[in-house]
Amino acid sequence: MNDLVIMKDKQAVTSSLQVAETFEKNHRDVLRAIVNLEIGSAKLRSQMFAEGTYTNRGKEYPMYYMNRDGFTLLAMGFTGDKALQFKLQYIEAFNSMEEQVKFQVPATLPEALRLAADQAEKISVLQPKADYTDKMLANPGLETTSVIAKNYGYSTREFNKLLNGLGIQYKQGKTWLLYAKYQDQGYTHVEPYGYTNSDGIKKVRNTMKWTQKGQRFLYDFLESKGIMPKVEQTA
Repeated sequence: MNDLVIMKDKQAVTSSLQVAETFEKNHRDVLRAIVNLEIGSAKLRSQMFAEGTYTNRGKEYPMYYMNRDGFTLLAMGFTGDKALQFKLQYIEAFNSMEEQVKFQVPATLPEALRLAADQAEKISVLQPKADYTDKMLANPGLETTSVIAKNYGYSTREFNKLLNGLGIQYKQGKTWLLYAKYQDQGYTHVEPYGYTNSDGIKKVRNTMKWTQKGQRFLYDFLESKGIMPKVEQTA
């Protein structure tokens, strides 16, 4: 299990090669899955995945290193009882390695200065986060998915697809609804709205809007996946 996660640049990571071996998948299929992951920005992708190479029979081939967030996004698409056991092993391995990192003390002055700079950078991003959440929590009304999507730099269609891929919502007819585990939590409100179709006929369709509680849930859930609103994304 210890080989599942390694230390690289003082961060707990695994590799696409290790994932392919553990989950008994073809490495090129794992590479394709990583490339096809829909991530909000190049900056976010670079925070979760790093390109690398490995040598086989004298030739170099591409691979990826990924941290816990990158692995989580990738492994969401792996299903089955066997896959679940491998995911649990990875979680344990990441937890063990990250615990070791917590107790590492800078050995040199440059390392201490770098640690101080990292801490200062973390503090500097707290204010934008507070501004975003304060504004979100200050609005007691319902919010449309399109407005929330814009805050994250997505189109409405892309954001709906993202939430569907994360197992939050599904589409019934032309209406998005929450999966059962998130229903009855007060996260959303479905209400009808009238519109006129291309034939000039007036019709009514249901639409789902997010409550203040639901917006907070989305923020916390997406943050856990490394997906942040635009105001909190570093340039």
